[in-house]
Amino acid sequence: MNPYGNLTRVCNPAMLLAVGLFWGSLTSANDEFGYPPQVSLEEVQQRLEAVELVRPRLLATPDDWDRLRAAVADTPMLQEAAEGIVAQAIQMEEVPPITRTLQGRRLLSESRRALKRLTTLAMAYQLTGEARHGERARQEMLAVADFSDWNPSHFLDVAEMTLAMAIGYDWVYDQLDEPTRQVIRQAIVEKGVALPFETRHRGWVRAQNNWGQVCHAGMTAGALAVMEHHPDLAARTVHSAVQNVTAAMAVYEPRGSYPEGPGYWSYGTHFNVVLIDVLESVLGTDLGLTRAPGFDQTGAYLSLATGPSGLFFNYADGGSGRRVAPALFWFARRYERPDWLLGEESRLRDALARRSVRDVASGTDRLLPLTLLWFTELESEPEIRMPLHWHSGDSIPVTVHRSSWTDPNATYVGLKAGSPAGPHGHMDIGSFVLESDGVRWAVDLGAEGYHRIESRGLNFWNRSQDSDRWRVFRQNNHSHNTLVIDGQLQQAAGHAPIDRFSDDPEFPYSVTAMSEVYAGQLESARRGVALLPSREVLFQDELSGLEPGSRVRWGMVTRSEPRQAGSREIELRDGSARLQLQILAPSDVVWKTVDTATPREEWDSPNPGTVMVAFEALAPDSGELTLTVLATPGSCETSLRENLELRPLDAWPSNGRN
Repeated sequence: MNPYGNLTRVCNPAMLLAVGLFWGSLTSANDEFGYPPQVSLEEVQQRLEAVELVRPRLLATPDDWDRLRAAVADTPMLQEAAEGIVAQAIQMEEVPPITRTLQGRRLLSESRRALKRLTTLAMAYQLTGEARHGERARQEMLAVADFSDWNPSHFLDVAEMTLAMAIGYDWVYDQLDEPTRQVIRQAIVEKGVALPFETRHRGWVRAQNNWGQVCHAGMTAGALAVMEHHPDLAARTVHSAVQNVTAAMAVYEPRGSYPEGPGYWSYGTHFNVVLIDVLESVLGTDLGLTRAPGFDQTGAYLSLATGPSGLFFNYADGGSGRRVAPALFWFARRYERPDWLLGEESRLRDALARRSVRDVASGTDRLLPLTLLWFTELESEPEIRMPLHWHSGDSIPVTVHRSSWTDPNATYVGLKAGSPAGPHGHMDIGSFVLESDGVRWAVDLGAEGYHRIESRGLNFWNRSQDSDRWRVFRQNNHSHNTLVIDGQLQQAAGHAPIDRFSDDPEFPYSVTAMSEVYAGQLESARRGVALLPSREVLFQDELSGLEPGSRVRWGMVTRSEPRQAGSREIELRDGSARLQLQILAPSDVVWKTVDTATPREEWDSPNPGTVMVAFEALAPDSGELTLTVLATPGSCETSLRENLELRPLDAWPSNGRN
């Protein structure tokens, strides 16, 4: 049965031309602005006054919806996505509207549920025209409007709820009677958009992290949804967004990286794209926001931060699991980079297949329906233009080295530098992830649950040296794939740059200078990571100025099974896959295992299935130590271990790149 009723029409060649002209007109409109945007409040007001007041207008105009309905009939992946969204909308009829239920100090889970439901239901309504989806969206919006507030003390909750209500109101507008519209409009204004101008809840306005992106997106969408009734508020909100979101967008400079890691990229960047797309759909221009340095490169970041296994290089407060990222379709279309969509169709299908009541009741994949608006058809084998070896170049630098983009057995290693004091930071300086033969051998345990820590009275968000944050096992260096000296913590205020980097295919490597993060424990610390032509990985640490007798632990957390502890070689196994770790220096140490599964303190979560393989070396009278480890994948046909010439880090060859 066709789920689109009589709204489906045959796609015609002119549709593709129209899409191209649409993007071309946006490019021209955006060219008149520089960066950062220098637009006055008066100019914003004039532009809003000139807007043709049509519905829908947020993210897609009536003409855009006509094109989408036509494209669905002619594009198999789009049709599959549309059918999945409609099926999820139908299942939402089994779930009652959300309630104002706080988890600790947050309403965020409920805001995310509302956003998922309203984007899904409203998209289903636009695709099919079926009143049942509009009616279910109306019920959800009235329930949310009846809340006493949307928890402005944690403004992310307000932002996501406001975006949910704005999309629902705008996309289902023609099925709402005027009294219902008035109730929803009043809630959007009084519990959302007006708050930053009329209350103290504006600390996020110049935020330099995901808060700025999420909150400006939510407020702008809400303001433009009700602009006919509140034109001055709409103008002030848009002006504030384009003037202030630049503080958060500065993180993309110079190469599109994200200091909070790929998980938070998915959060902040998706809302940043929503902000831009809302501005363009209503005003015909983003007022210059896409000119932010590095923003035109950030579409590659998720692929660069993903290993061949499909797992993220999850530094900072992030998990390793990767889900569909609708914004990648927007970036790929905008910048004509289909290679940024590697694996994304598969992840899209996985997301569409989640149709249990539990799945549809959650807030995960809440922007999934926007994939239909941003979709670009993939080439079967796009040319991969992303580098094998990449250095982020920002203030929280990371590097990645991989042996191939297409070989499923490729070796992949990511190195983390920067500072624990960075956004959502961990004491993970010098830590790494490692993959080969399709297995993530060296893992990062990820983030601790925020509510779990906060509910126990710990001050989790203070990043000073004596903060409770560093008492949490997953946050400190004892749980990461880096060094621990005499059981001490890294220095929270320290910073480690990438001081050498080479993308020479003969010997690609990265070196980070970690002395500041071990200040007071030694004089100098450097870690080098090199990817060898054999797909082996060489780790080399050079330490000086240690107190004689200091105990230095080298550790790596894994989910695989370690064998042969007690010798200089240890084998890790995961099914039929193997990885050999050999200590090349010093000569008087052996591998041992350290329990990472059992919680250290009652506030720590368990880490089932994990163990650390480690060794400890004592500093000699000279205070100098070199620790060298070679990781050999089981599929490596010819290891270089017998002929490997160990050289100081300063003697590693340079191709002139840093």
